[in-house]
Amino acid sequence: MAIDAPAHGRTETEQETATGSVWSALRPLVLRIHFYAGLLIAPLLLVAATSGLLYALSFQAEKIVYRHELTVPAGERTLPLSEQIEAARKARPDGTVTAVWPGSEEGATTRVLMNAPGVDEDKSLAVFVDPYTAEIRGELPSYGSSGALPLRSWLDSLHRDLHLGDLGRHYSELAAGWLWVVALGGLLLWLGRRRTARRALFVPERGAKGRRRTLSWHGAVGLWAVTGLVLLSATGLTWSRYAGENIGAVQDQLGGATPTVSAALASGPAEAAGDHEGHGGSAGGAHHGTDIGVDRALEAARGQGIGGRLSITLPGEGTGYVIRETDTTFPVHLDSVAVDPADGRIVDELRFADYPVLAQLTRFGIDAHTGVFLGLANQLALAALALALIVLILWGYRMWWLRRPAKARGLRGGRPVPRGTWRRVPLPVLLPLAAVTALIGWFVPLLGLSLLAFLVVDLALGAVGRARA
Repeated sequence: MAIDAPAHGRTETEQETATGSVWSALRPLVLRIHFYAGLLIAPLLLVAATSGLLYALSFQAEKIVYRHELTVPAGERTLPLSEQIEAARKARPDGTVTAVWPGSEEGATTRVLMNAPGVDEDKSLAVFVDPYTAEIRGELPSYGSSGALPLRSWLDSLHRDLHLGDLGRHYSELAAGWLWVVALGGLLLWLGRRRTARRALFVPERGAKGRRRTLSWHGAVGLWAVTGLVLLSATGLTWSRYAGENIGAVQDQLGGATPTVSAALASGPAEAAGDHEGHGGSAGGAHHGTDIGVDRALEAARGQGIGGRLSITLPGEGTGYVIRETDTTFPVHLDSVAVDPADGRIVDELRFADYPVLAQLTRFGIDAHTGVFLGLANQLALAALALALIVLILWGYRMWWLRRPAKARGLRGGRPVPRGTWRRVPLPVLLPLAAVTALIGWFVPLLGLSLLAFLVVDLALGAVGRARA
């Protein structure tokens, strides 16, 4: 009984030869896709990487730009939240309080969130209150569950849609859809190169010059960055316009939808309080009936182990208080409870440990993509990935430029990879590859449509070339 015999009766040498022949046939196709995707999609990736780099740095910039609103001298005694909310109401009587974020550390201000005239519907007006004196430190628009202030909110919109709304979201979806294709294609090409020393796989080649030196840096840096770039691509697609809908549908079918705590009261309409951005609540922002007050509601929540950095959504018509943990550092603290404003009874509770595994992974991925998962370490990693992508794109264009014919002048670039590379791929490999490509193109529509457009243009250029010949 030959336990060590290779599969299908082939020797190891025969298997290596077969594997090598398949890669030899696939390599020109991978190279051609990598070349054209890098050449034509790279400008979108460059915009996404540059805006992403600025966004990653904006967390720390916020602390400097808005330090007057965010910090105060530490005092001896913190005032009740009800007094701080009342101070905010007096400062902005035209606003309706929807939520409050108590200061999470010594010297941090309390953020009272309001629906107010002149503030966009997807944002809240944040009134910053000194928790020791109830002094109003300022007011700014606040966006999202992370409380992005104007600087970070502007950069976030630039990165997401170039401030063009739904039209601009096409750019970011194209960039995210192609990023993993370019990254994995580059990885295959780099791993498939012949080299005399394994060290050259991980670090740039010493003594190399010209295009070889640029390729060495491009490949080595790309190898170190590829995992992060693929994860950025995958998490970026989760909230894209078209692919995001497909991903959400699959997640729901697999039972991985993110659960929410229910704040509906038995005696009132079954309306859920709050939303993903943390500035929801009742439309009127007022609870009609007995109300124990925000301080006692917070005390009831703390009795259930809810603590740390918090977001408190005020009760509305038929809904109670919703008190959520918002600490996304590791280990995460994202438990939440709903409290009956009449008697402080816990109406519902939701522990992050009870989330479906897929919902937990989705939350980790999105928080990591937006730079809030591990705090400063996360933001520095995002900045490093963005910087790596920028230099990879620039090195890619430089290699293309260096491939120009020796006597080329002007803006003429390097020669493209020859057409017809798909004809070299064996049929048993080509058919499954085409099927997988079609499936991915359907699931990530803008990737599929742009790939189809490349194919049509390429065929048209080929036909024109043959006609001229």
